[in-house]
Amino acid sequence: MPARPKPKPAPAPEVLARLRAAFPGADCSLDHADAFQLLVSTILSAQCTDARVNAVTPALFRRLPTPAAMAAAGPELEELIRSTGFFNAKARSLRGACRAIVEEHGGTVPRTMEALNALPGVGRKTANVVLGNAFGSPDGVVVDTHVGRLARRLGWSGATDPEKVERDLNALLPHAEWVFAGHALILHGRRTCTSRAPRCSGCLLEEICPKVGVAPAAKPGAGRRAAPEARTPDAARAGRRR
Repeated sequence: MPARPKPKPAPAPEVLARLRAAFPGADCSLDHADAFQLLVSTILSAQCTDARVNAVTPALFRRLPTPAAMAAAGPELEELIRSTGFFNAKARSLRGACRAIVEEHGGTVPRTMEALNALPGVGRKTANVVLGNAFGSPDGVVVDTHVGRLARRLGWSGATDPEKVERDLNALLPHAEWVFAGHALILHGRRTCTSRAPRCSGCLLEEICPKVGVAPAAKPGAGRRAAPEARTPDAARAGRRR
């Protein structure tokens, strides 16, 4: 049996143009005043909504406004971030990252991928969030679950590993679009191209998206048992004579 032809990837320039028209103000949804606050907020955002993080961080930064203060924090750190979930693990990451920032970087958040990625609790996604939004110098596209899912559905990457997806997107998209692309794909993934039930009908990318891995929508009435044909009186009498 011949192999099924590989779907044609969605044209990246057209996708970006449509996303920019739909989300012209796409930006970081984590409230922050500087790189330190953005780093902390991004660590807290793991398995947590940005809205919850934004509700927690004002009190957190009032009590612990610097890397030195957060590195030295006692149990109050866990209490301040408890509602973000996994607060014990996040507190360990925050203390470790802040301690490294104080001891190895003079209390200033480093500005390179290598240095950020070396901080406890900081992976490439978190580092790219900080580099792109706080410093304007991303090392790659931010790949979270939404971006990874859309990259596969658009035919831009066949990978499931975030770092491999990032490499595919970095090669495909212009450097100047990396930050916007991450924000816009996240918004589109949250609002339309959801994980379990993507709303393909009416999607702004519907006719250019190959919909890789998306099950075709069922036709109206599909799966219903057909109604029995009505029997005429003559047919009914014939059936009784058999």
